[in-house]
Amino acid sequence: MIFETIATSGHEEVVFCHNKDAGLKAIIAVHNTVLGPALGGLRMWPYKTEQEALNDVLRLSRGMTYKNAVAGLNLGGGKAVIIGDPSKDKSEALFRAFGRFVNSLNGRYITAEDVGIDVNDMEWVFRETEFVTGVHQVHGGSGDPSPFTAFGTLQGLMATLSARFGNEDVGKYSYAVQGVGHVGMEFVKLLREQGAKVFVTDINKEAVQRCVDELGCEAVGLDDIYDVDADVYSPCALGGTVNEKTLPRLKMKIICGAANNQLANDAIGDEVEKRGILYAPDYAVNAGGVMNVSLEIDGYNRERAMRMMRTIYYNLSRIFQIAKRDGIPTYKAADRMAEERISAIGKIKLPTMGNHGPRFLGRMRGQ
Repeated sequence: MIFETIATSGHEEVVFCHNKDAGLKAIIAVHNTVLGPALGGLRMWPYKTEQEALNDVLRLSRGMTYKNAVAGLNLGGGKAVIIGDPSKDKSEALFRAFGRFVNSLNGRYITAEDVGIDVNDMEWVFRETEFVTGVHQVHGGSGDPSPFTAFGTLQGLMATLSARFGNEDVGKYSYAVQGVGHVGMEFVKLLREQGAKVFVTDINKEAVQRCVDELGCEAVGLDDIYDVDADVYSPCALGGTVNEKTLPRLKMKIICGAANNQLANDAIGDEVEKRGILYAPDYAVNAGGVMNVSLEIDGYNRERAMRMMRTIYYNLSRIFQIAKRDGIPTYKAADRMAEERISAIGKIKLPTMGNHGPRFLGRMRGQ
């Protein structure tokens, strides 16, 4: 079953990482390196089965190929997952063992933070490999990518509001935000700074209470978020929350959030379109984090990072134009934009790793 799954996924390379002494069970998936080395985060999650972990890493790594392409980065798509509970299974040995596996790929895959991982975990990975981003600034890194992902999501939201309502007045509208973890919390802060009405929900009750007490949000139940009478549904937790059960309940006119893989499947994407809801493709919206850490490869500059994230507004506007031009749903328009760029750049013979900066250059030339 596992080999059948890999054979049909279109990936360049899938690496199973096991270190019994460190308790490491991980999978690294390199989907596509046409545009450059595969950059994508490391997720730690208590998957029920190894097959479930494989399915997730294959899906997420493919998404990174499209995200990096639409974002205009000279990077391919990859992802990694560690099977384990981030609340109790973390250790220095675990992450250093993972770092050694990353290093063995000689720069084909560059890792970063994702769900269940923080900057301190990345520091342990960094002790074994230089092919890591999102480390502390003292090491030339950019630190926690969450504020940048949230800022980029705001840029995507403004473009979507403009396309749907003809204005970018964030504070004029109301939002149902599902998930107030690292990114969701930062996004809620940005919404409230502009005076927006925000409904929040999360499995972490303390985070929800913080939104209520400190930011003036209104809390709703986990399942009640789909029934909120708001203008925008903002999924900022795990994927697949727009599905056949939840979509009929949504009263919102826009779906725009920071979560990955928000649509349960393509059929749901088609149904969203039929219902007159404007969907802002997730990997175009949430590219701020990967844009930010990508700059570490060339030498990090915060001002440049903020400028780059403003291009998310342009990218979303372009996707909406393609959708209108070709008469297709927005999720297909985003894929088309990514595929056209990969195809065009793939026809150009570039140096193997090109201009990826001094920090990675020595190892990358050895590929």
